[in-house]
Amino acid sequence: MAMRPLFKPRHALVATLASALLLALAACSGFDNPKLDPELVKQGKQIFRYDTFGDETKWTDQLQMNSVIQAAVDPVTALSVGLKVDSEALPQAVVDAIAAGDVDLTDPQTTLTLISLDAVVGISGEVATEADGSLSLTRVGITCALCHSTVDNSASEALGINGGIGIGKRLDGWPNRDLNPGAIIALSPAFDADPDTRALLNSWGAGMYDPRFTIDGGSNPTVIPPAYGLFGLEKAIFTGDGDVEHEPAGPVAYWNRYVAVTQMGGHGVFEDLRIPYTVDNTDGGNLPDLVTSKLPALQEYQWSISAPAAPAGSFDAAAAARGEAVFRGQATCATCHTGELFTDATEGVLHPITTSAAAETDYALRSATKQWRTSPLKGLWQHAPYFHDGSAETLDEVVTAYDTKLDLGLSADQQSDLVEFLKSL
Repeated sequence: MAMRPLFKPRHALVATLASALLLALAACSGFDNPKLDPELVKQGKQIFRYDTFGDETKWTDQLQMNSVIQAAVDPVTALSVGLKVDSEALPQAVVDAIAAGDVDLTDPQTTLTLISLDAVVGISGEVATEADGSLSLTRVGITCALCHSTVDNSASEALGINGGIGIGKRLDGWPNRDLNPGAIIALSPAFDADPDTRALLNSWGAGMYDPRFTIDGGSNPTVIPPAYGLFGLEKAIFTGDGDVEHEPAGPVAYWNRYVAVTQMGGHGVFEDLRIPYTVDNTDGGNLPDLVTSKLPALQEYQWSISAPAAPAGSFDAAAAARGEAVFRGQATCATCHTGELFTDATEGVLHPITTSAAAETDYALRSATKQWRTSPLKGLWQHAPYFHDGSAETLDEVVTAYDTKLDLGLSADQQSDLVEFLKSL
């Protein structure tokens, strides 16, 4: 039996990693939650960073991104579309050569060298050396880390490269809001005959991606969300589709399966009759499932790291204390943002579409629940812009939006204090 195409010709070719919660965790590589299995966390970290689930079938065979990268993606270009470089994967000799100006950052061959070192975050490739000594990228795939890791910029700052952005130690689970998935996918020659789709992909912008474009061809891109602080949530992703009822491995594993199969192009099966949507990239079982067995470890890693604490001096402590009283009182935030994680998703609660203060709410209509999950607030300081659609550039805009929508009547001082409290979480 011929293998079913992994994606529909027009829409599903564009799927990339993205979205909501295929994520993993925050800056630390440590693990101190006694409820989790440290061996599974270790395995999940490797899966998150380096496993493609066999998605080279899509990124090489269909989208031909290996040829695109080899021909035109030099390090300067790669950094400009938000790709990150793991400085800890670079041999000291390479770092010294970059510092000395002996490395050509405008040559795609340099990118292939970085890929061969597993230094390009979220990119996994097979690099061959040709008879003339040049490098070729024979296969390429992507991993969870492409969209859901960034770096601390420590090396790019020290080297004075790219304005100090893009090279440093990994921060797994921090959303890569510099990444422009649509523009990267649009480079594929698969869209040479489809300029409308290419233009749509280019319109999404940095830090934005529509993980449901492959379902219905619609376009309501969402921000790439953070993934820290997920342990204890009964509902995953913006619309709460993920839960143990629909993925026995766990709520985060639901979205991991969705993204690994339907967006990355990994060899596995996703089915949710609520949408309804089914994708089988195993040819009915004739090809090995490279996704399912990895879901428990991947989720364990995602659960293993807490949200990053607000940097010292980044908020006014006295104002934050006053703002907490506003949060729990007149602003009524604590009605939904409950408990230690500041979300009632720990109790499995979802809310009607009309409760959101985002500019765009039609995205929820394309989900399985057609509702919203209350987003956890820990680490809120780190991941502007806010709301699923990124329509609030700052926390001040978030507070103003809810003050207006709910007619809270907060004074300017109350709003300012509330912002300081949110910055402290």
